[in-house]
Amino acid sequence: MYHGDKSAEPYGNCFTEDADYVTFAGQHLKGRQQIADVHQMLFNGPLKGSVLVSRSYTDLQPRFITPDVAIVHAIGEVQLAEPAQDPNDRGSLNSNVIIKQNGEWKITAFHNCRIQEMQQGKPASMQG
Repeated sequence: MYHGDKSAEPYGNCFTEDADYVTFAGQHLKGRQQIADVHQMLFNGPLKGSVLVSRSYTDLQPRFITPDVAIVHAIGEVQLAEPAQDPNDRGSLNSNVIIKQNGEWKITAFHNCRIQEMQQGKPASMQG
C-alpha cells in the first residue's frame, strides 16, 4: 500500500534506472526518474491523499524466465481521498517484468490497464 501524499521517490525506487512504464491511458514513461517525477505530479495533484493498494493476481504465480528474471501479474487500485470524486471502479491489472539486481528485485517493465469483464466469451472491445 502506498499513500499518495508523500514523496514518489520510494515508488520510483521499485524500478530499474532504465525501466519502461506504460500507464493505463497509454503513456510511455522511460526510466526511474521520469516514473517518479510523473507520479510526484499525480500525488501532488489529482491523487493527493489517495492510497495505492496492490495485491497479487491470485490465479497467477510469478513465472520465472531465469532465476533472476520473472513475469508477475498483479492487481492494483488507487483509492481516492474523496471517493465521490470518481465513483468508477479504478481496479487495474498490471504486467511486470522483474529482475534481480544486486540482490534486490526491481521492475524493469510495467504495463497497466483497467480491468474489463469478459462478456459472452469476448472482450468488451469486441462486442457488437
